[in-house]
Amino acid sequence: MKICLNNVLLLLLLLLMIMFSCSSASQNKEADNYVQDACSVTHYRDLCIQSLAPFSNSAKNNPSRWARAGVSVTIGEAKSVAQYLATTKRNKKATLGRGRNKIALSDCVECFQDTLDNLHKSLIVLRKLSIGQFSSQLDDVNTWVSAALTDVDTCLDGFDEQKGKRVKYLLNRVSNVTYLTSNALALVNKLATTGPKCLINE
Repeated sequence: MKICLNNVLLLLLLLLMIMFSCSSASQNKEADNYVQDACSVTHYRDLCIQSLAPFSNSAKNNPSRWARAGVSVTIGEAKSVAQYLATTKRNKKATLGRGRNKIALSDCVECFQDTLDNLHKSLIVLRKLSIGQFSSQLDDVNTWVSAALTDVDTCLDGFDEQKGKRVKYLLNRVSNVTYLTSNALALVNKLATTGPKCLINE
């Protein structure tokens, strides 16, 4: 009798584990669908999915939340690159701090400051969207995120035709911010197209 009871308990435990596993798999699949759907409008879809996947459960199918997530992630990466640029500029022994590179590096530091200012303004407005002012608010956000993208592109232009491992590393990091900003702009445009109706469930 005791052996039978143990077997029943083991069977129940096994069934619970299977049910939990299926439930988790279903939730993960649903979350994957959310981020893939949100990122379908972006130019750099793989990067979008990779960078925004952690927001799936909270953003779900809400374009407003995805736009905020896109801008937030871009701010985080832009801050990191801005710190790298500023540190490199202060390092007088670095090859990037000499000649044409020195001028390009100084321009980049300024460009990234403007980029961060524009992205921060965008995020503040995205957090305070209202149905009555939706159109004008999205126009402002679109202008600021577009300006941020232009600033990052300007930074890249400064290193045009310059070579070296350090330059290549810098360009890769700056380019990554360009891709993230482009994705954020696409998410903002998707929000604008959706209209203020998505704010009802906020």
